[in-house]
Amino acid sequence: MLRYYTAGESHGQSLVATLMGLPAHVPVDFAYVNRELKRRMGGYGRGGRMKIESDTAQFLSGVHHGETIGSPIAILIENRDWKNWQQSMSVEDLPETREKYKAVKSPRPGHADLAGCLKWDFPDARYVLERASARETAARVSVGALAKLFLMQFGIWVASHTVAVGGAALADEEVPFEKILALRDVQDIMLSCVDAEVEARMKAEVDKATQERDTVGGTFEVVAMGVPVGLGSCAQWDEKLDGQLAHAVMSIQAVKAVEIGTGIGNAATPGSGVHDEIGYNRGEGRFTRKTNRAGGLEGGITNGEPVVVRGYLKPISTLRRPLESVDFETRETVKAAYERSDVCVVPAAGVVGEAMVALVLARDCPLLLLDEPLAGLDPLVRDALLKGLVSFVDLERQTVVLSTHEVSEVEPVLVAWGGRRLLTVGSDHTDRELESRSIDAAKAACPAARLWLGSAPCSPWAPMGAPGVVHKMASQWT
Repeated sequence: MLRYYTAGESHGQSLVATLMGLPAHVPVDFAYVNRELKRRMGGYGRGGRMKIESDTAQFLSGVHHGETIGSPIAILIENRDWKNWQQSMSVEDLPETREKYKAVKSPRPGHADLAGCLKWDFPDARYVLERASARETAARVSVGALAKLFLMQFGIWVASHTVAVGGAALADEEVPFEKILALRDVQDIMLSCVDAEVEARMKAEVDKATQERDTVGGTFEVVAMGVPVGLGSCAQWDEKLDGQLAHAVMSIQAVKAVEIGTGIGNAATPGSGVHDEIGYNRGEGRFTRKTNRAGGLEGGITNGEPVVVRGYLKPISTLRRPLESVDFETRETVKAAYERSDVCVVPAAGVVGEAMVALVLARDCPLLLLDEPLAGLDPLVRDALLKGLVSFVDLERQTVVLSTHEVSEVEPVLVAWGGRRLLTVGSDHTDRELESRSIDAAKAACPAARLWLGSAPCSPWAPMGAPGVVHKMASQWT
């Protein structure tokens, strides 16, 4: 299971991220990781802190000679602002440093200040805001970049764009993924919107909030392209992939709602206008959809369409025109504390959203169900997927159930895995396979097998088609 943790405070010496479970031999593009950190720092409406910091990932363990080695990965990101806080945020309790301590005496409405002080019994909000700050997300982006590099080995790409800032929003229509992906290469990030005219209106929303000494929120959308069928499960509540994605995106600071596909609008729309009609492409041997309102997930399981997740971001709670609050010590009405902050962070939140979605999709799976995994893919994506299977699937720990009509195309995988507990079942495509075997007979023939290759027509299961073969196998024998 892919696991990650972060540590560090907003004005502490550094941030630290650890990532466990990433297999060995994943190529690490250090420039890519640092570019992701730079993307998080960008965007119109960011505050003065971004002029101080220059986030760079320092790999302390788990990566050598440009690739992962299978051990825990530790990443350090220095806080350049630390030089201004060494005394007030000193680790040691000394008289000269205690005098420099900067108390936050009145909690900010909307921030973790009050709830955290009540939980941990702090007399002021300094230590709460230090950890609750979105500065922590730089650490998430660093390990999320590694998850994205891993997913790329399988032809899976994750990108984001800004859908709305304040009252300025894109039209309610699907945006081509190529346009979203192109935003990653923009050097001077404005608001990460694919439409220049809408982006100009978004900028006006930020300018208005700045002039009024206020803040503005918005919506970002994360899209994962190339995600195969079958990730997630409907068997248990905590195995549903849409629930895991919602949890991950909801954990981002200031996100107050998460949407899968067009879920919010679907609630007010008749079923006939919501559910994605199903077709079948015989040439490619795969099921198709006319629309993707489900966001690539049905029953908590990916259905082969792009995975689409939106995060709804409230305005930042630190205001230059503070709201009413209460003094911690006197309990008298005062204005809320002010800490240097941003006006708009929607594009940056989208980058964090990419990291969280990638970390969920890249988790280690004990069972891989691959139903026609090459259907409809161009040669370059097919090659990436096959290389990823050969390099990163561990048959000692994972079971693979592969159903395909294109046995010759998966030959590199079969050759690489051959002799490592490989069983092929039922087909008229190749004499390597065992025809007309029942599941019980196949199990008896090779009880230790960890890979099943099923290729319809397969007489005991022919009425089910390839997907039925895969799920029948998976349900009865893994």
